[in-house]
Amino acid sequence: MRLSLRQRAELDIDEVYAWYESRRSGLGEAFLRSVDASFARIGREPEIYPVQHDPVRRAPLHRFPYSVFYVVRSDHVDVLAVYHSRRRPRRFEA
Repeated sequence: MRLSLRQRAELDIDEVYAWYESRRSGLGEAFLRSVDASFARIGREPEIYPVQHDPVRRAPLHRFPYSVFYVVRSDHVDVLAVYHSRRRPRRFEA
């Protein structure tokens, strides 16, 4: 299934990438690989992850304390945000 990223999700990814790269060269790239792997799995099996707040689903990233928040639509997956798992979740416009 096709994924579409909202601007907020793109900004989240850019900010987290920059933060990890500033801590250690290559760590931001590892974060991006983890995000890409999560997107691939969501695209193949969009309903595999549980609903966090109806209709928003949460897919935790491997190795990083972040999750992809998304909604399954009839013809695509709408990625709302990539958010730190220990932060209090903000309200997402689904």
